[in-house]
Amino acid sequence: MASVEMQPVQPAVSVSHSRLQSMRLSALAGRTAATFVIAIGAVIILIPFLFMISTSLKSKNQLRAVPPPLIPWEATMVEVNGRMEPLFRVTVDGETADGAMVEMALVRNQPGGMGIFVDPQNPAKSVTLKIADQTPVRHIELHPENYVEAMTAVPFPRYFLNTLIVTFVGMAGVLISCTMVAYGFSRFRAPWLNWLFIVLLSTIMLPRQVTLIPVYVLFQRLGWVDTLLPLIVPAFFANAYDVFLLRQFFMTIPLEMDDAAKIDGASPIQTLWHVLVPQAMPVIVTVAIFHFLYAWNDFYEPLIFLHSRDNWTMAVGLQTFNALYSVNTHLIMAASVVMVIPPVLLFFLAQRQFIQGVVISGVKG
Repeated sequence: MASVEMQPVQPAVSVSHSRLQSMRLSALAGRTAATFVIAIGAVIILIPFLFMISTSLKSKNQLRAVPPPLIPWEATMVEVNGRMEPLFRVTVDGETADGAMVEMALVRNQPGGMGIFVDPQNPAKSVTLKIADQTPVRHIELHPENYVEAMTAVPFPRYFLNTLIVTFVGMAGVLISCTMVAYGFSRFRAPWLNWLFIVLLSTIMLPRQVTLIPVYVLFQRLGWVDTLLPLIVPAFFANAYDVFLLRQFFMTIPLEMDDAAKIDGASPIQTLWHVLVPQAMPVIVTVAIFHFLYAWNDFYEPLIFLHSRDNWTMAVGLQTFNALYSVNTHLIMAASVVMVIPPVLLFFLAQRQFIQGVVISGVKG
């Protein structure tokens, strides 16, 4: 009986080393290209922000430059015969070897775009050259005193304090009220509860302008007009958008966790605080950021309800400051930078907290 020799089975699909290397290089090239495109987009987006910061540090002379420079350059001035004159790098043929560039001061303009340049060390030595062909000597000169002048020109510290009160007290009201309402809609069962939730969501389609007159009359009869209360108290009565975000996240948390808390003797409020809130930290931080940005930048409601200057917020104060100091662009930009700083700081702080919330929100089986 003939013996049958068994041959080793070869894999059906084999990928060569060169093929794997090519795939890795393609993936690396794709990631590099994507990173490069994102970096270019980030730089383009940051240009207006950088220009705002640069303009806030310029002097009035720097603002008159056409086109306005991104970097706060200032013309270098030298004293010539008791007067301050701008310094230029000029090319004087026949005076220096190979037409090298030397520094001379422009002391007088001549017809036809010409100018008289003199040596600051030897004012008697002068030459007439075309101004457009010469290079002005510049240096970076920052003016941080613009911030002090802008903050003291109008009571911005008072506006800043009012805005902080409205923003953070309102943020606390939004988080407390919206979290409790979302908890009720997501964890409890009652007749017509889903229809009540639909009615709540339908309020999103109602513009604020529609309810402006009745709300204003209500606050006027309560004596709250020209106070910060109309901007703070409504936040304690929840809003449909934030309730929707919180409810949808609460519904992703298993009900078994609530049952375990009940077995341990926890009340509904304790279950909310010790079980759901730690799990829902990402969406809670998101709601807090949304309300902060909304309240910090809100111009419509403060303009309607706040009449006296002492109660204005930063948005209203900045708009008035822009109207009063429209020619002082550097001061307007300085005030704008001060208003932008808190949202930027909140973004970086909340970003770290948001990532931490995502890590702790996983449910282990």
